[in-house]
Amino acid sequence: MNDFPYLPHTQKDIEEMFAFLGIKDIDELYQDIPALFKGELNIPSGLSEIEVKERLTDLSQMNKNIEEYGIFRGAGIYNHYIPSVIYPLASNRNFLTAYTPYQAEVSQGTLQILYEYQTQICNLTGMEVSNSSMYDGASALGEAILMAKRINGKNHVLMSKLVHPEYQEVSKTYVEVQGMNIEQIDYLSETGQLDLADLTSKITEETSCVVVSYPNFLGVIEDLKAIREKVPSDVVFIVVTYPISLGLLEAPGKFGVDIVVGEGQSLGNTPSFGGPGLGIFASKKNYIRKMPGRIIGETVDQDGKRGFCMVLQTREQHIRREKSTSNICSNHAFNALLASLYLNVMGKQGIREVSLQNYHKAHYLAKKLLETEKFKPVFDGPFFNEFVLESKIDPELLNEKLLEQHYFGPLILKNFYEEMGNNVLFCATELTKKRDIDFLCSFLEGLS
Repeated sequence: MNDFPYLPHTQKDIEEMFAFLGIKDIDELYQDIPALFKGELNIPSGLSEIEVKERLTDLSQMNKNIEEYGIFRGAGIYNHYIPSVIYPLASNRNFLTAYTPYQAEVSQGTLQILYEYQTQICNLTGMEVSNSSMYDGASALGEAILMAKRINGKNHVLMSKLVHPEYQEVSKTYVEVQGMNIEQIDYLSETGQLDLADLTSKITEETSCVVVSYPNFLGVIEDLKAIREKVPSDVVFIVVTYPISLGLLEAPGKFGVDIVVGEGQSLGNTPSFGGPGLGIFASKKNYIRKMPGRIIGETVDQDGKRGFCMVLQTREQHIRREKSTSNICSNHAFNALLASLYLNVMGKQGIREVSLQNYHKAHYLAKKLLETEKFKPVFDGPFFNEFVLESKIDPELLNEKLLEQHYFGPLILKNFYEEMGNNVLFCATELTKKRDIDFLCSFLEGLS
């Protein structure tokens, strides 16, 4: 009899498995994984409940509350206004209690909001089909690259150097074990846009996909029409987008893009600590059976009433094993619910207004910063709500002094690109106030 009733294997079971596998102990099973720790872990002794609560409170007070700070930083996670109605609606038990059911096929609350989410993402991106969200923008890109391989069977990936560096790292993790290789496409030092000549020179018969960002990591808006003309029809064209920008920019689907992915945090989700967010994933309809994740459809029940069902699913839980298109086990349904509610509440005109405010406030910020003569322009390509400037002030000192004044300064780009030197990435959203911009410019006069 097993002395540990909640563990399914007896010691005899374990020894039989070791013998079958030809190993002596569990450590041999993980020998290909780099060891993170050796020896005993330095775990402190236990505390009482009162002490734990006090300790956690002390730790929490080390965090910075963004509502008390001015923010000039984006780089993938953005500070946008979330209408007060969003979270109360999201807490409706018809949606919330049906979050991750094992019998998702009959949970109409979950299925309806995911169906509406898919519809809104298609409208926003200009694509024909969308899945019901993924984990985040980075893993969505990794899945898109694997999908490209399923479409054309090729292993060569061309990715713009100005795709978010962290997305590039995640993508590499996804594809390297699949025998795929990622090659970077350079950018033009004048405009900050993709170097089309470099793109053309690197496309081969083995190229599976081309990946660009719209806008790119440096905030510059890429010319998708020009890029599409350079990408052969048998090469999958993947675009990583920032959904708020699509209230102003032409939808990627209008340019013949094959797959659109992105981070949906800006759609009604708080920045938190950089997550959780949700991964947007949309594509052309003819690739629908190659898509990862699950897809919800509208139908009628036996009484002719409107209903929803899961029409396509890729989960290994459903016994697809090696035939599955992905190992993704779920989606960020609650985050997708927030995005769906946000898009419903804001509407087409609301999203456009938010997008316009982002655009105009960023351009006002850039103009005022250049007038201080503490910065120099770096690129002349069009930008949305982020832009790069060369700082005459040491970037570390700049951010240190701004933090003392309750402001999050720009992103220091040399942490991602060695060649960037003193270049920094500023951001403005609809929540950026004129008084904060004016204070920033005034405060800079005392720095050198």
